[in-house]
Amino acid sequence: MASLAWLLIPLLAAVGAGLWAGWANRNRKSGRTGDNTELHGYAAFREAMEKSHSRSDTPA
Repeated sequence: MASLAWLLIPLLAAVGAGLWAGWANRNRKSGRTGDNTELHGYAAFREAMEKSHSRSDTPA
């Protein structure tokens, strides 16, 4: 019986790891995750920074 318990420990760990991996890689519905959103945010940031620099370059 003790050997059965030692065999169940890695089996339960593997099942738990599989469940966690599935949960961690799930598709999120919010649209606020992923590289695409990050890149759009960075592009907006760069555009805003370029606008602020172009205004300060003109003589007052």
